[in-house]
Amino acid sequence: MDPIINAVLKPKSIAVIGASTNPEKIGYKVVENLKNCGYQNPVYPINPGAEEILGYKCYPNIKDVPYVIDAAVITVPAKFVPEVVRDAGEKGVKGLSIITSGFSEVGDVALENEVVSIAHEYGMRIIGPNIIGVLSNSDNMNASFTNFLPLDGKAALVSQSGALLIAMDAATYTRRVGFDKMISIGNQADLDFADLIAYLNEDENTTCITLYIEGIKNGARFMEEARKCTKPIIALKAGTSAHGAAAAASHTGSLAGSAKVYEAAFQQAGVSQAEDLNDMFDTTLALALQPTMKGDNLLIVTNGGGVGVLATDAAEKYGLPLKFAPEEVQAELRKHMPSFGSAKNPVDITGGAGLEGYYEGVKYAYAHPWVDGLAVLYCETSVTNPQEIAEAIYNSIQESGATGKPVAVSFIGGERCEAAMKWLIEHDIPTYNAPDLAVKALASLRKQNEMLATSHNAPYKPTDVDGAKAREIIAAARAKGRDALIEVEAKHVFAAYNLPVTPTELAKTEEEAIQLANQIGYPVVMKIVSPDILHKSDAGAVKVNLKSDDDVRNAWKVIMENSLKYKADAEIDGMAVQQMAPWSTEVIVGSVNDSTFGPTLMFGLGGIFVEVMKDVTFKVAPIDENTALNMQSEIKASKILKGARGETPRDQKALANVLAHYSYMIYDLKDEIAESDANPVIVYEDGKGVAVVDARIILTKK
Repeated sequence: MDPIINAVLKPKSIAVIGASTNPEKIGYKVVENLKNCGYQNPVYPINPGAEEILGYKCYPNIKDVPYVIDAAVITVPAKFVPEVVRDAGEKGVKGLSIITSGFSEVGDVALENEVVSIAHEYGMRIIGPNIIGVLSNSDNMNASFTNFLPLDGKAALVSQSGALLIAMDAATYTRRVGFDKMISIGNQADLDFADLIAYLNEDENTTCITLYIEGIKNGARFMEEARKCTKPIIALKAGTSAHGAAAAASHTGSLAGSAKVYEAAFQQAGVSQAEDLNDMFDTTLALALQPTMKGDNLLIVTNGGGVGVLATDAAEKYGLPLKFAPEEVQAELRKHMPSFGSAKNPVDITGGAGLEGYYEGVKYAYAHPWVDGLAVLYCETSVTNPQEIAEAIYNSIQESGATGKPVAVSFIGGERCEAAMKWLIEHDIPTYNAPDLAVKALASLRKQNEMLATSHNAPYKPTDVDGAKAREIIAAARAKGRDALIEVEAKHVFAAYNLPVTPTELAKTEEEAIQLANQIGYPVVMKIVSPDILHKSDAGAVKVNLKSDDDVRNAWKVIMENSLKYKADAEIDGMAVQQMAPWSTEVIVGSVNDSTFGPTLMFGLGGIFVEVMKDVTFKVAPIDENTALNMQSEIKASKILKGARGETPRDQKALANVLAHYSYMIYDLKDEIAESDANPVIVYEDGKGVAVVDARIILTKK
């Protein structure tokens, strides 16, 4: 654990620079909160005009304090922050929590950079600026200006929004979701989400890490630390509108949006993405209290048919469709319910089963090896006591002898149910007021287990590639002043990364085109080669299925005429003559350099699916072939690749190889390639491979 970050988050002494005697000032509120929460370590208010604040002796300057100080909380106006940071550094303070606003969030990046530079000069680290502060139940520390510590629990919350953190702090008591720590991270001028994930992964009081994210500064490092983390991470990402799409020069660039890229990055890094604030709280409750679900066999035990049906619908919706329990399980469960009950799944012990039905049924079901996860649902009735049912559920789990599998509970009823739910949560069993939420919680535990199985894999790095050759081609194009490769060059770069491109050569004249067509073999395709005409079909600058020399001559004339009509001053390098690949299923593969996560791979079916329906999926590069296979299943039209309506399945394994190699290409050339497309890529019947028909590479600005 980083001792400097530890000094900020678990300080053994705190100075409050800007402490005030005015109860309406933040500098007063921070001192008051430290006192009221029972913080046991020394507090040193820094105020040159006061003798004491709330019983704490004041000092005019932090350098006047005759004791060692771990952390300083800074509340002075922004223009004075550099000066007090230097004072703290000269005093030997280890870390700073800068509550003050007025830095990069209002455009003053230079002031923020100056503060960070001074802090680093003295070996200090900064949380903030522009934050609420840091709260920790295990340290009895409220070094913030929010009124109270959150409901005590096992999770830790890191929030980029200060106002929202204050609201979530209060909501922990009504939502019954406990947190040991709440950390306001603000502008992330120094310490960021990745730093805090690494720290909290080693924190003995944290079992689950929850993040409210508006933006990540270093996506690659965020993913690296999330992948290394052994604790579940939940992220609620705000601000997911598309960025820069309108001006993008490739199909991929126009389809990529921050929401899709963040979703891909979270999934690959093993981070559970919350849909909204409610989902964030609900998922935190489950992941903080329960182990992950290691199989797909979900069993539901209920005393009401209606809630059982609702839970069944939810199980299918959230990716855990129910299976009938094995006959031996059903036979045992029938012993603990009336004859008109059902032991299939959901297990309806009926309203007449009572306390014994819940205790014996849950105890047996939870212990049975077929059951991977258990949802227990209860509807309040006139003949049962919710508290007794809650205790029966808890005792049955404890006495079952089984461990390592999750349980989630739903109670539906009045005030007695509310009290029973609170009791269950206090005993580490996540409990919800709706059956679908209990099932959704278990689905999140299942998804978490699936993501962890792949998120810790080593980065993909094939050996059958020639990066040096690709860089030579790119350097030659840059030497000519171009910021995009012509298609022939792009295909040669693709080929250097072992992508199966169709043979393509450049013809400078009509006669060269005829000669190349005969060398390649008819039929051929001809396309204009121009850095000014990237979307050749739009210009009418592509002719296909040319079967003779006369076809080539006619195509040359028509393509030239259409190209000059499309852009009269276009720079034309010649014509690409390529082998015409037999038709089959078309897909598109592409990339964009995302500003947060770097090179990002796109995949989807070609034609109308990408142009109109935008049926695509993304991954942060590089990915391996297993991830590439899963990627193919993420698009809505995935059944076409699998062989829908009697069609022969496509060669998904060969396509996965292409996706993996393509992803490594854009990762290896991330400083060279801004955007790229392979469109179309033809996928043939299973076992017959893939052909990359068209290639486009747009270079980074240098």
